[in-house]
Amino acid sequence: MGQISRTVGNVALFAAFLSFVNLHLARVATADSTLVTDISSRLISVNSDFTGAELLLFGSIKSDSNLDSFGHDDLIIVVRGPHKNIVVRRKDRIAGIWMNTTSVEFTEVPSFYAIVSNRPVTEIASAGTLKRLRIGPERLNFHSGAAVDASLPFQEAVIRQKSETNLYSDQEGAIYFLGDTLFRTTIELPANVPVGDYVAEFYLFRDNDLVSAQSSPLFIKKSGLGRAIFEFAHNYAILYGIAANIVALLAGWLASIIFRKE
Repeated sequence: MGQISRTVGNVALFAAFLSFVNLHLARVATADSTLVTDISSRLISVNSDFTGAELLLFGSIKSDSNLDSFGHDDLIIVVRGPHKNIVVRRKDRIAGIWMNTTSVEFTEVPSFYAIVSNRPVTEIASAGTLKRLRIGPERLNFHSGAAVDASLPFQEAVIRQKSETNLYSDQEGAIYFLGDTLFRTTIELPANVPVGDYVAEFYLFRDNDLVSAQSSPLFIKKSGLGRAIFEFAHNYAILYGIAANIVALLAGWLASIIFRKE
């Protein structure tokens, strides 16, 4: 059943791509912008049986007539998730016991970050441009009160942990071109993807220069009972805590009665 659902989903994604081709192929020849982009869905619902999703990103490029071939153009696409504050702690062995000794708090850390490109980004743009656009996990601005040299190991730990949980990814050569103007790529959203507001950023480079950029909003929201509980917990934190304690007490009381009878 899961395989059938995934197949149907892939067919829908491909249908969306074909629809985009039919709508924009003629437009590319006369559009003022050099980059026309779209995504398969701007709203992804997360329910209790959510196992992840595949996001299709596609578009077209208008190449200038004086270019000999499409080979001069490069694409970088970045999807960023909601920003959150993170506290990273380091443990050291003291008197035979592992204890938290140092911690660094980072602010405005993307909870999700995925990048795809048609070739290595260091071959597409200069180091200064990549840093300014925050392209690449290692170029993200992790703000903290600690000195840069002191906080760097903690920043690397955040990137490593999020990469291991598939929340950070970097795919080179994952953008596919169809003909001279059309392109497509996919980004996997794992089952543990955070809910919130996202943005998909498209950057077009020509001979290492940024010539066009676009962005598209994307929303990942909880749905069904999970959404109701999530919103109640965030809007009425005190009441949610009281309700959770009451439910825990009732569950313990019922369990004691059941086991007592047995």
